[in-house]
Amino acid sequence: MPNADPLLQPYTLRHLTLRNRFLSTAHEPAYTEDGLPKERYRLYHSEKAKGGIALTMIGGSSVVAPDSPQAFGNILLYKDEVVRWLRELADDVHSHGAAVMIQVTHLGRRTSWSKEDWLPVVAPSPVREPAHRAFPKAMEDWDIERIVAAYADGAERVRAGGLDGLELECYGHLIDQFWSPATNKRDDEYGGDLDNRLRFAFQVLRAIRDRVGPDFIVGTRMVCDEDWQRGLSRAEGLEIARRLTASGLIDFVNVIKGHIDTDEALSHVIPGMGARSAPHLDFAGEVRAATKVATFHAARIQDVATARHAIESGKLDMVGMTRPHMADPHIARKVSEGREAEIRPCVGMGYCIDSIYGGQAACIHNAATGREATMPHVVARTTGPRRKVVVVGAGPAGLEAARVAGERGHDVTLFEAADQPGGQIRITAGLQRRREILGIVDWRMAECERHGVAMRFNSYAEAGDVLAEAPDVVVVATGGLPNTGFLDAGEELVTTSWDILSGAAKPADSVLLYDDNGAHPGLTAAEFIAGAGSRLELVTPERTLAPDVGGTSFPAYFRAFSDHGVQVTINLRLESVRRDGNRLVASFLDEYGRRRVEKRADQVVVEHGTLPLDELYFALKPLSANLGAVDYEAMIAGRAQAVRRNPEGRFVLWRIGDAVSSRNIHAAIYDALRLLKDV
Repeated sequence: MPNADPLLQPYTLRHLTLRNRFLSTAHEPAYTEDGLPKERYRLYHSEKAKGGIALTMIGGSSVVAPDSPQAFGNILLYKDEVVRWLRELADDVHSHGAAVMIQVTHLGRRTSWSKEDWLPVVAPSPVREPAHRAFPKAMEDWDIERIVAAYADGAERVRAGGLDGLELECYGHLIDQFWSPATNKRDDEYGGDLDNRLRFAFQVLRAIRDRVGPDFIVGTRMVCDEDWQRGLSRAEGLEIARRLTASGLIDFVNVIKGHIDTDEALSHVIPGMGARSAPHLDFAGEVRAATKVATFHAARIQDVATARHAIESGKLDMVGMTRPHMADPHIARKVSEGREAEIRPCVGMGYCIDSIYGGQAACIHNAATGREATMPHVVARTTGPRRKVVVVGAGPAGLEAARVAGERGHDVTLFEAADQPGGQIRITAGLQRRREILGIVDWRMAECERHGVAMRFNSYAEAGDVLAEAPDVVVVATGGLPNTGFLDAGEELVTTSWDILSGAAKPADSVLLYDDNGAHPGLTAAEFIAGAGSRLELVTPERTLAPDVGGTSFPAYFRAFSDHGVQVTINLRLESVRRDGNRLVASFLDEYGRRRVEKRADQVVVEHGTLPLDELYFALKPLSANLGAVDYEAMIAGRAQAVRRNPEGRFVLWRIGDAVSSRNIHAAIYDALRLLKDV
């Protein structure tokens, strides 16, 4: 019987039949090598094809010219050698039944001049973009001519590479920089009225069509409302969409609402944790109704139910679930097989996009994403003996270890001292806005139950408890405890961020929060304290606040700080705390001014990472076959561990996550996956 699910219905775009309505929109994971989409890039997209997706878009802004240098690992579409790699990627994706297109752009002002060939950044007008900070040169006639030709050259390489189509990036990039009154101040034939502001876009489209022909699929990912007083209005955005569609030069519109020239603005275009679901979906439906053209859209459509509604209600033709496909590239397959409950959820943390600027994209709780050459998305059942695996600790590391060992088919027992799973994730969820993060725990708990993992809560496991299980493998995932030992004096006087978020301590009237971690925990505690009505000063020894919190994540914190009048002080390092009557005095070192600064408050809260809770590990270490040792070379390469240092040892012992050192959720989960996948 045919499946009536709207998401599983095929869709025809020109000559191309897409097998369902699932789309991964273009984004740049920074997996290129030498600016080319080689093996890692190919495997990342082919995994989604294996998982049943209909269309995957590559090249979050593949650049067409040298004066549009990489901002975050973009594909260099102006290189002839890109064709070979596009062909390999396209062939691989096609072999798994999916289509593949590419996003093409010139970044205009949205990049930096101090990269690659050190050419001036160009834009319609010399209006600086705050996010990338370059001061652009206003384009001359010869700039326009060469860039139009570069777009056509790039499109020809795309077709030669065997891809199914391309989309032009028209939000925050060069083409729509001509459209927007905020960035186009020209008084020539490219500025002023809408006809003039559209001139460059039509020149690009006509040049592309002349090169690739009328049958090649070409679309736009375009802003239809910049939602900004000085920018492109809804009325003009819809009119642009209508004109582009009426021209016959484009085959689809991929709808964007908002502008991206600041981090705060970008956080609304790409909404994160705590934002409402699918905030721009209704607007995308308006664009579809106005243009009568194939309409795509992605913005926090995280769950299958919302995606199904988007198609069934006629708002979209293809629904973009881009970050969800980073969390689980097999969404379509699981839906078609009636396994929706097994889909690993996107929790909206934004670690994927935020980590691009630090190096390469990574999903906060799927360590296989981007590592397909060495890490499995589907853990294979063992072909060897069924082993007894004991895991101690039900934080993210322990739950992942238990899940993977259970999926391998082993007999797994999980000990947890608390009455609930989650560890530090549950503490983080003390802030209401971030409760979505519990999806990381809930999914693993469901998977552990599905694989028959024996759960023992309220069980503080000691060495004897572990040995009584006669284990073959022991995984110590006991996490850590807040580190307050860095203080010269007054450790007993401070409150930790854990105390605040867990409810063990209430925020006082006036609070000093010292954050020497620079990641989410300190800001999460700060937002909680501010929301409780305290007068809060947030102090850090860093030269910037929370350097490990990414651009799409910190705006929500900063909005809360602005709403509650939080004072922020940088460049002060906490050394000691003492009591002065009913108040506390915190003594800081100003390293730059070579002076000490004292601040008074009712409460001093510190966030300085964790120290490993490792007593169990060291108690078991002498009895283990590997004496706790890990073969890092094998671990990095994704090979099985084979360390044997103690011939009398009865079991293999590993410790993972914060039981090793203070890191983050992704590191903990990655530890577990790469050690347990071959057990």
